[in-house]
Order: sequence, then structure tokens, then C-alpha cells
Amino acid sequence: METILSISNLNKKFGSIHAVNNLSFDIKKGTVYGILGPNGSGKSTTLGIILNVVNKTSGNFSWFDGSISTHQALKRVGAIIERPNFYPYMTAIQNLELVCKIKEIPFTKIEEKLKTVNLFERRHSKFKTYSLGMKQRLAIASALLNDPEILILDEPTNGLDPQGIHEIRQIIKDIAANGTTILLASHLLDEVEKVCSHVLVIRQGIKLYAGRVDEMTASHGLFELKVDGETDKLITLLEGFEGIASTNKDEDLIIAKLNKPIKSSEINSYLFQNGVVLTHLVKRKPSLEQQFLSLTNNN
Repeated sequence: METILSISNLNKKFGSIHAVNNLSFDIKKGTVYGILGPNGSGKSTTLGIILNVVNKTSGNFSWFDGSISTHQALKRVGAIIERPNFYPYMTAIQNLELVCKIKEIPFTKIEEKLKTVNLFERRHSKFKTYSLGMKQRLAIASALLNDPEILILDEPTNGLDPQGIHEIRQIIKDIAANGTTILLASHLLDEVEKVCSHVLVIRQGIKLYAGRVDEMTASHGLFELKVDGETDKLITLLEGFEGIASTNKDEDLIIAKLNKPIKSSEINSYLFQNGVVLTHLVKRKPSLEQQFLSLTNNN
């Protein structure tokens, strides 16, 4: 599979702040890749470096298997890394025609891209009449005018209402389904879990995880357990059972994380034989949120 973008040992320092810290990852063609991290974790700085708007301190990155220069590669990239900036008294079509003139590309794709982002019916409306979600969708249309091989989005749903968030996420899925590789930065776990196939988790510029979203959430899972009374005895027994990595209390539940496969019947039988009768036992697959919190708390 072709490598669209390769980043190797990338660093960016702003004085004493190490915003991007020895970051390495690859993006393959056809993936929807999320950079996930809290605000201030280095997501936007990383995007700025690969788009040549921020100078790196050290390290390397290359586009399209390193076969062409960054300047040439960026002609095959669509990106939105700032708030949409269009002329308020011009219509959607007029604004996109201006973008085409600046990018030196023909007007032929304008109507097609407006349909892609569900703005074709409002193509003759002035930009100032658009909602925030519509403005964001017009920005996506403008980034698609050159039929990019990769679309880069920085916090694409930031500030939108639930309906606007849903619309943007569905558009991203549709664009990806048509074969465009997507790289998006987000601090929203829900966004990455619903939209992305791959994720890079960073905190303070440091990579904590890179790989498939489903692999990140496909650990051996956890048990939720509850007992009347003997909570301390339950915890002691759990901690002595092979395959249980850790236990902690969550209100009246005991959460036992697993480091190997364990069946519910096994744990139930073991506890019963040792005098503990459970009132609640559920096995769960950890969510991306639980994995994310585990990564960011333990590193």
C-alpha cells in the first residue's frame, strides 16, 4: 500500500516548549487517520509543519514515498487548518471561483464539490447568510476543488452544534468512501472512534500510540463486578487470579482489567468457590475513551 505521508523523528521547539517531540508515523493510502490529543498536545503544530507553514526544528517528513518535492506534493493535498475565510458578500460559487483562480485550477469541479458537501441548493446564497456548519462545509468544498489525494482537517467540528457535527462527520465518511485519504486532528474521542480507521495518540508532543482504532480497543477487556458487603475480600481474590492486571473501585462497582482472555464463568466459579457470591458480573470491551485515559495517565 502506498505511503502518502511519512514522518520521522520530527521535532519542533518554541523556546523552552517542546511542542513536537521526536514524532514518527506513516499514513497509508486509503486510511482515515486521526491525530488525537488534548488541546496543546502538538496536533496543529504537526499539521503546520507538513503543510510548510511552520518550520521544523529537526527530523524529516516526506510525501508520496518521497518521490516528489514537498512543493509539488502539496498540489495533491487539500487542507483546512484555520477558520473558513471567505468574502461575506459573495455567494458560495463566487467564493469558490476565487479559490480556483488563486490555485490556478478550472471552475469545472465547483458544482460537484458543492453537491458533495450538501450546499448545492444554497450555491447562490451569500456567505454571510450561512450557519457555522455551512461555512465549514464550504471550506471542505474549497479544499476538494483540486481533487486531492489526501484531505487534512484540523478540528473539523470545533464549535458546531450536534446537527452540524453529524453533517461534517458524514461528509468525511463519504469522501473517504470515494478513496480520498484523510488526516484529521481532534481532541474528541467520539470523533476519532466514529470516523477514523487509524489513530495517533499524542500528549505534549510525544507519541503514546499509533495504529488501528479497532486494535487499540481490542485488548482483553475488563470485568465489572459487584458484591453485597465483602468488597475487600472480592478485591483480594481478584488480585490473586492469574490474568487480572489491575482492580479499582468505581462507586459501588469493582473494575478488573484483564491481560489475558478470561471467561465470565471462570471468574464467577472461582469467586463462588472462595465464598464470594456476586450480585453483578459483566464483561466489557474497553472503549477508546478508557484506552485513551489509560495511555495518558500512565505515560
